[in-house]
Amino acid sequence: MSKPLQISPDTAIKLSKELNVPIENLMHMPRHILLQKLAELAKSEAEKGESKPQ
Repeated sequence: MSKPLQISPDTAIKLSKELNVPIENLMHMPRHILLQKLAELAKSEAEKGESKPQ
């Protein structure tokens, strides 16, 4: 079993809200899956930024 992620409580709360994942699940999520979800989130945020008219 993997140990909980080494992130601050504030970071855990922010990630939980952004990824729509309960904090308990987030803290025990494998690191490679968390990184994949963060990459997907960054990609979707970048696409939103590009589609906004200036």
